[in-house]
Amino acid sequence: MASLNQTFVVTPRTGPARTPVTERVRDFAEIYADFSPVAGKAQSSRCAQCGVPFCQTGCPLQNNIPDWLRLAAEGRAAEAWRQSEATSTMPEICGRICPQDRLCEGACTLEQSGWETVTIGSVERWLGDMAFENGWVEPVRPRVERGQSVGVVGAGPAGMAAADRLRSAGYAVTVYDRHDRAGGLLMYGIPGFKLEKPVVQRRLDRLAEGGVAFRLGVDIGGSGASDLTFAEVRAAHDAVLVATGVYQARRLTAPGCGSTGVIAALDYLVASNRKGLGDAVPAFDSGALDAAGKRVVVIGGGDTAMDCVRTAVRQGAASVTCLYRRDRENMPGSAREVSNAEEEGVVFEWLAAPRAVLGGADRVTGVRGQRMALAAQSADGRWSVAPVPGGEFDLAADLVIEALGFEPEDMPGLFAEPDLALTDWRTIRTAGHTKATTLEGVFAAGDIVRGASLVVWAVRDGQDAAAEIDAWLSSRQRAAA
Repeated sequence: MASLNQTFVVTPRTGPARTPVTERVRDFAEIYADFSPVAGKAQSSRCAQCGVPFCQTGCPLQNNIPDWLRLAAEGRAAEAWRQSEATSTMPEICGRICPQDRLCEGACTLEQSGWETVTIGSVERWLGDMAFENGWVEPVRPRVERGQSVGVVGAGPAGMAAADRLRSAGYAVTVYDRHDRAGGLLMYGIPGFKLEKPVVQRRLDRLAEGGVAFRLGVDIGGSGASDLTFAEVRAAHDAVLVATGVYQARRLTAPGCGSTGVIAALDYLVASNRKGLGDAVPAFDSGALDAAGKRVVVIGGGDTAMDCVRTAVRQGAASVTCLYRRDRENMPGSAREVSNAEEEGVVFEWLAAPRAVLGGADRVTGVRGQRMALAAQSADGRWSVAPVPGGEFDLAADLVIEALGFEPEDMPGLFAEPDLALTDWRTIRTAGHTKATTLEGVFAAGDIVRGASLVVWAVRDGQDAAAEIDAWLSSRQRAAA
């Protein structure tokens, strides 16, 4: 009898259940439920098992998507999970936060033919959650201890992915992070309604139980009593991976942007996540980083901007407006997140750019915007914009959140390593398609190399860096034998 995946697709696309809008805006719980086994199998069966799996080429991790969809459709969920985790160190996390509409699902043959994409991300999440619930997630148990150690600077997705692969290969791994919890952006940057923190913590717990050491509250290059120099980290390990991410916020340069009430997106999101984790957050309690009762304007169009607008809604903002200089079709954020935000009451001002922040130094009262028009399209498809004459308008605001993206810190200065080469964009330069920096035995991965990007790319880079470090250390060990 033919497999369900080898017949014409007749099952309509149905996503997982979502919490109703009136309920979901009251808290920070994830809004999507997992599939039931019946629904998961049915949606997996929609995969047409294409001869050329464009979904796989559209995935930064090159996940074996058709294989695990087929296994899930056949009721072989544990085997499907094994296929899923073979190429990804955190599939249940990527299943939650990847912009699948721009990656695997956007490349799906069914999507391109007008029959709606397979719900790849939701199936991936369902398999991952089921794996943890049923004990299919195996502990990290190296077959042999290698007798060499690797230091990982940064406990975000790239660092976590690398630590997983390196420890599994038998290396002693120590992860350093300036925060008091590991997880980086996954823990402190992404709100709970997209990624609940126990989902991240169970991954971290698995690493710790497998022997990965976490040294938290340690700022490499910082001046605190518990901080270390980069030279000390290098001296303590046979190889070092820099996976710090990029967290220096781009700031507005418009008049009035230094006023009280103009805040950086990451400061806002970190405060909200810390509050949700039960931490004392004075800047939140004082109202400086709390949107409750305020008219909020978020400037930017990426996923960070969507995180901010949806967080402000949940904090009880009086109104939430997103100001973006291009149109909806050219917005870099996930279309799914834009739709969720609109459902939750966020107002979008498309083709609108900030010209000035209104009010005095001690209080913001509004934002003066400028209507824009698409002007010309570049070779990469990106449209430039131009001001519309006479197109100024004012928005009332008590809180203005800048979600304009992130840039790298001064890594050579921070690490006191002037020979650490950078690109023209101040990211760490690596040799060709490798992860090797200009410092011997020092590798780099994730956003600190490629610039602010997606979590899935950080995972891919971390896994690739681990393989490269393994090869480099093995060659040195052979040469010394």
